[in-house]
Amino acid sequence: MTILKKIAFIGLGNMGGPMAINLHKAGHTVTGFDLSDDVCKRLSEEAGLRIAASAEDAVRGVDVVITMLPASRHVEALYLGSNGRPGLMSRLPAGTLVIDSSTIAAASARKVAEAAAQAQIACIDAPVSGGTGGAVAGTLTFMVGGSGQDLDRARPVLEKMGANIFHAGDAGAGQTAKICNNMLLGILMLGTSEALALGMANGLDPKVLSEIMRRSSGGNWALEKYNPVPGVMETAPASKGYAGGFGTDLMLKDLGLAQENATEVRAATPLGGLARSLYAAHSLAGNGGLDFSSVLGVVRPGVPTAS
Repeated sequence: MTILKKIAFIGLGNMGGPMAINLHKAGHTVTGFDLSDDVCKRLSEEAGLRIAASAEDAVRGVDVVITMLPASRHVEALYLGSNGRPGLMSRLPAGTLVIDSSTIAAASARKVAEAAAQAQIACIDAPVSGGTGGAVAGTLTFMVGGSGQDLDRARPVLEKMGANIFHAGDAGAGQTAKICNNMLLGILMLGTSEALALGMANGLDPKVLSEIMRRSSGGNWALEKYNPVPGVMETAPASKGYAGGFGTDLMLKDLGLAQENATEVRAATPLGGLARSLYAAHSLAGNGGLDFSSVLGVVRPGVPTAS
């Protein structure tokens, strides 16, 4: 039997919002907070989610704190404090469980985990894969860094948001697994876009070519779930003006994290480096807010983009 928890969920964007809603639907008492008033108003009105006036208000009296924030600096500022303002770690009572599902540097995750340990707070880094569709459906994959004991505590909560939970290792290991995964995803989307663009330049129907490659040795997640050509896959962001989904700038951030890590550990990631440069060029052209599959526009002239 699932023991219902009082949960604070901070960061209610394209991923965090649906995740919080799934916890709410599962019967947990969820209090959310996001810096966007529009997001908070929509989730309150459409999903009945309880909204707090601040992150500090959201975490009062809760058992679990979950965060889904854009970058390392946001996570560190929230938990550790900034500009003389104390972080949440100094406000949470001992025994609280912290789950950070943001994608951040492994070093930042370890820094937060160290502060949590000093405050006798359980803490895991648990970034996700599966996209906005997985967030809505509750089928995300969680890549967890932290102790097995803390993961056991978190598992009943994670299971309401995801279908796969992997223990990657100690604190920070979940983030390392995530940047490896997203570096590969960024490369795969570029390769898929390039192959489809080549076929279309030769007059092939992208829907037919996609199915051929999907069932052949070129099959990959982009072809299966996230086709970058508008009209090929009705549910993909490409067929919705590249709106929603996973932004180009977020992919660029993750590729940057992968390159920083590769430099630290002296790993060779030439394709990851090239992918980062191409996504950076796509972002500089004004497409940073579009879904990352819009990178098709780099190799296929005429694809609608922000520019």
